[in-house]
Amino acid sequence: MIRPGPDHGHWSYADKAQWQLEFPYCGGQMQSPINIDTNSTIFSRELQPVVLAGYNLDPSEQLSLMNNGHTVVLQLPGSLTIASGYPQEYRAMQLHLHWGSPEGPGSEHTVDGRRYDGEIHMVYYNPSYESIKEAMRQPGGLAVLAAFLQVGPEDNVHYQPLLEQLHEVQEEGKQTAVAGFNIEGLLPANLGHYYRYSGSLTTPPCYQTVNWTVFNQTVLLSKEQISLLETTLQGDDDKDLQNNFRLTQSLHGRKVLASFQTALRPRQVPLPDGGVPSVTPAPNGATEGGMDEAPGAGAGCPPCTDSEKLGFSLQTADVLACLFGILFAVTALAFLIYIHKQRSQNTRPDSHPKPNIIYTAATIDENAA
Repeated sequence: MIRPGPDHGHWSYADKAQWQLEFPYCGGQMQSPINIDTNSTIFSRELQPVVLAGYNLDPSEQLSLMNNGHTVVLQLPGSLTIASGYPQEYRAMQLHLHWGSPEGPGSEHTVDGRRYDGEIHMVYYNPSYESIKEAMRQPGGLAVLAAFLQVGPEDNVHYQPLLEQLHEVQEEGKQTAVAGFNIEGLLPANLGHYYRYSGSLTTPPCYQTVNWTVFNQTVLLSKEQISLLETTLQGDDDKDLQNNFRLTQSLHGRKVLASFQTALRPRQVPLPDGGVPSVTPAPNGATEGGMDEAPGAGAGCPPCTDSEKLGFSLQTADVLACLFGILFAVTALAFLIYIHKQRSQNTRPDSHPKPNIIYTAATIDENAA
């Protein structure tokens, strides 16, 4: 997620299984990223939409873009804040990206076992602490807004200010200036539907002090833009900087909250070849389709509003099934009573023979009348 600095020692994604040997927090019980099991999330009415302030920067404001050997980092001014969505204010520090390679996707978090093409992290600190360094070590001292990147049909113009400068920072340590632009455009359009949990930095030293927000709606980039991320930069080993993501960590009993209600569905098992399940999260700018599923390359949403619609549809189907069952039972009972009366009348001495009657079940409209 973020690289605190050279004073924290050298590390690489190639040896991530051994991080905890040099950085003890990396072996803790509140590590990130995680897999978000949408059927296990807990709806919380207290989670309000995220509101951002100060993000439309003037082009005259110059931002530093750097290849730190692990990712590309854009430094953000502290004037960018999270004004609502957390119990306290958070101020921006930086943003960076995670991606895979031409052979596979590279998001850090997964949803129902599905990994997306990439992931953006906007990192914030709690200004109530004396310094960013202190905030990093304190519970709740950091907040990260995360969104999944997904291949879409066209270029995402909001990402062009970053992507068009990647060739300037191709080598580790390279730095360039980027003119100010609307930073909020890098996030999904819908900032009201998200998951929230307590976790850690996803890189050493893995401090367990992060309030994570993972948005339900994905951000669409073109295939060419994703490819640019995967093939342009070089890492600290002078090789292509690819697959810069950490594997998901155990929850160890932690709860994942959701700001919206999700419907229970049959679980989808990720395809062994990394294929895409049929239902997916709703991309930025697309109508949120029903689900709480996460992954997939289509218009939908990792658990999204429409999962509420899906839940409604399932409930409606159950009600109709019950009604039809009741109507059938009542009709069958009436038929049995009718037959019984006919037989009783035919056995009475004074009864008159009746013509044969063909019984026709009443329609729903007739019953309703």
